[in-house]
Amino acid sequence: MSAIAAYRALLRIVGPAYIFVAFLGRIPLAMSQLGVLVLVSAELDSYGAGGAAAGVLAVANAVGSPIAGSLADRVGQRPVVLVQSLVGAVGLAAIVVVATPDASRVLIFAVAGVTGFAMPQVGPLARVRWRPITRDAGDQRRLVDAAFSYEGAADEASFVLGPAMIGLLAIIAEPAGALLAAAVILAVFGSWFAVHPTSALVAKRSTTGGPGSAALWSVAFAVLVVAQLCIGTIFGSVQTGTAVLARTEGHAGVAGLIHAVLGIGSVTAGLAITALPERILYATRMLVAAVGLLVLALPLLLVDSIGALIGVIALLGFAVAPYMISNFALAGILVPVHRVGTAMTLLAGSTGIGYALGASVAGRLADDGGHTPAFAVTVAAAGAAVVLAAVANRALRRARPYTA
Repeated sequence: MSAIAAYRALLRIVGPAYIFVAFLGRIPLAMSQLGVLVLVSAELDSYGAGGAAAGVLAVANAVGSPIAGSLADRVGQRPVVLVQSLVGAVGLAAIVVVATPDASRVLIFAVAGVTGFAMPQVGPLARVRWRPITRDAGDQRRLVDAAFSYEGAADEASFVLGPAMIGLLAIIAEPAGALLAAAVILAVFGSWFAVHPTSALVAKRSTTGGPGSAALWSVAFAVLVVAQLCIGTIFGSVQTGTAVLARTEGHAGVAGLIHAVLGIGSVTAGLAITALPERILYATRMLVAAVGLLVLALPLLLVDSIGALIGVIALLGFAVAPYMISNFALAGILVPVHRVGTAMTLLAGSTGIGYALGASVAGRLADDGGHTPAFAVTVAAAGAAVVLAAVANRALRRARPYTA
């Protein structure tokens, strides 16, 4: 089955409405981190405070996501995601209310933390649905590979559209208006994703029995968690460095639009990776993509204009989706079926912690030295990804797909 045929089969099986809803449901999370960074930085006139607030939101989401994922494995996605969507929407609106120049930073960070804890990870939970969705289809392995490639591209597309919407709305309606828009989108499409009929396919999956929570963890899965920490650090530091350079150049409102360029190449590569032959193992893809991240991140240390930054970020994106898709696909191989929701949200949570680390460290360095030290964090994280992938390659190559 060709890549195009696989994508057509998926669309035929699940219908276009689900694709639309599951995509828009993940947009608010992509908007929230940059939106909080821009809003708080502007209101408090501090990149460090903005990066810290965004980091608190990301860390709280990283803590809350696997808890929600484990609960969804136990009782089903519908009630869990529905509550998260409504509470998260209220939280985003609350950040707008409390983020003022005279507000206590503790209060801002507290509200950001509660909001992050409640925000649903729609992308990872959508991945969980694909195996039961394709259970009765022919060539399920190929269809699941295509679904995971699509989900990786969709995640990246959301991190194109999310920052872009923040950039546009920050110009039109100020950063506060951008976060309020994210709240509305989450309330509508997050809730719709929660109640979509496909949620019934993953209801109370743990009732089928199987090993306990200890079966989730292995050395190989721990490697994937750290790998997502690396890519999250890249995201956080690139966003912060981009915001700093854009503000220095007098175009602070377009930071989201500039960062969105990262996802263009990533979406393209993510959709194309399905065409790779199955003999190229995910561990190999992960290592090659990690090397690509490092090579393509190095020029960030030399950029000194928005034009140069756009060019470098556009190329860097081509390594992002292949790296993430490989990590999530390996998790699907390594983890028992009844623990997939927990595993996927753990990887997403690790990405959030990495984002927090990258945004916070890059923000502090940028306060003292501008955008170049912030981008040095990006290069360091890419280097760590290469070392990790090389050291763990043998163990990861032993992983083989199972039949759901």
